[in-house]
Formats: sequence, structure tokens, C-alpha cells
Amino acid sequence: MSIEPYRVHAYNTAKQSENKMHDDAVAKRFGFSGGLVPGVDVMAYMMHQPVAKWGRAFLEHGLIDARFVKPVYDGELTELTATESDGVLSIEVKSRGQLCATGTASLPASAPAVSIADYKEVAVVAERKPVNAASYEVGKWLGTTPRDWAGDAATEYLADIREADPIYGNEDLGHPGLLQRVMNKVLVDNAILGPWIHVGSRMQLLSAAKTGDVITARAKVIGNYDKKGHRFVELDALVVGNGMTPLAHCHHIAIYQPREQAAA
Repeated sequence: MSIEPYRVHAYNTAKQSENKMHDDAVAKRFGFSGGLVPGVDVMAYMMHQPVAKWGRAFLEHGLIDARFVKPVYDGELTELTATESDGVLSIEVKSRGQLCATGTASLPASAPAVSIADYKEVAVVAERKPVNAASYEVGKWLGTTPRDWAGDAATEYLADIREADPIYGNEDLGHPGLLQRVMNKVLVDNAILGPWIHVGSRMQLLSAAKTGDVITARAKVIGNYDKKGHRFVELDALVVGNGMTPLAHCHHIAIYQPREQAAA
């Protein structure tokens, strides 16, 4: 069963970001056509169809997995198609006639039980230093600076990701793409990175975030390895609202030193 396609004019929210992979000139040095639209925002686009199908239930206990294959660029028309089979939506993101991302979304009967006590709460590093082998050691716990998106910030975020579904404003809910932004902050808040790339994520939602929730992540490094000259990091994390409510269980994968940089 096919779901109605969703089209969005992609927007690079991170042109001024510390991550220069979103800067046109730097991205071109790595072989791209221009600055990359952040993967977390492409993943936010991918949540539109599951939320349109399942509504608030998806925000409370939905499951989404995304892999980023090729870049999505600023201003380009991006089409998302979703096909349902046995309760699972298979999602494809295409731009410029190319497959840019793939993923799946589903609605488990209920949110799995996750104990907040299993995820260690730690502060961010006292002083960020240029990323090195010790920044993301396997087994290390990482925290984030608390963040909230309330009022104008919440409205601005929905505009940035081109999301017009009224559920967020009508029910005062936070978009789950915000939780993915916090997952990126696990990396950014604990080291000074050069250009880097979000590769993919799996996110099991556990509770609907509310506009204005103070959001943090408690992340454990579960992978740090070289693959084809790139240096990867993998995180297992619990995203928490207001210090006590588990919002999502996330598996996050990023190239924290791309090949051209790693070889330098």
C-alpha cells in the first residue's frame, strides 16, 4: 500500500554551523556539490508520513530508522515516498533524481520498557578540545548541555524543517526531529570537530515531547572504528525530558573524521 508522496524544498539550517560540511566551499573540497542539509533534518522530513498515518501514537511510541546515502542540498525539491507492508513503512528520499536516504517506520504496540537508571548522567566536558582518539572512547559516557525549544524557537524549528502538520501546534508537542538534534550535540558538546557527517540513526520513541521540555541525552560510546579511511563513532543513548522522562532510545552513527581529513 502506497502513502501519498511528500515533497519539501530542503533547507540547510546549518550554513553557519561549526560543522563546515554544511558550508558550500568546504563541502566541495570533500567532493560534494555544496553544503549538506543536516541528516537530522532529512530524518525530520522522513517523520512526516509516519505521523500523518499514525498521529500522536507515533510520537509516543513509534520506531524509525534512517540511513543517509547521498547528500540533500539547500533549496532542492526533495520527494519522499512511503510504501506500507505488514505494518511497516519503507521510506525513500529522492532529490536530483537520486536516492538520498532510506528508512523504515513502524508503530509497535507499546513503547518498550527502558530504565533511566541504566543510562549514566554525566556533564559535558569542562573544556572542549580538538577531537582525538580519546574523545569518543568505547565505553565512555557522554552528556549534553540542556536544551529547550519553546515558543518562537519551536515555531521556527517547524518552519526550518518545512513541517506544516498542525498536530504540533494544536497539541503543544515537540517534533521528534529535535531529539535527533540533541543526539548530534552529544558529539559537538564534547569535542571540537572538523567537518563531519551524520550517517544514520535508529530512534524508538518512548514518550511524546512537549514544547518547552528541557532535553538532554545520556549516551554511551559503543563503537569507534576506521572503515574505508573514515573514522566512525556509534552511540547508544537515552534522550530525556526534564531530567526524568525517557523520550527516546537512540542508536546514532556518524563519521567524525571523513577520509580526506583523516588522511591529513
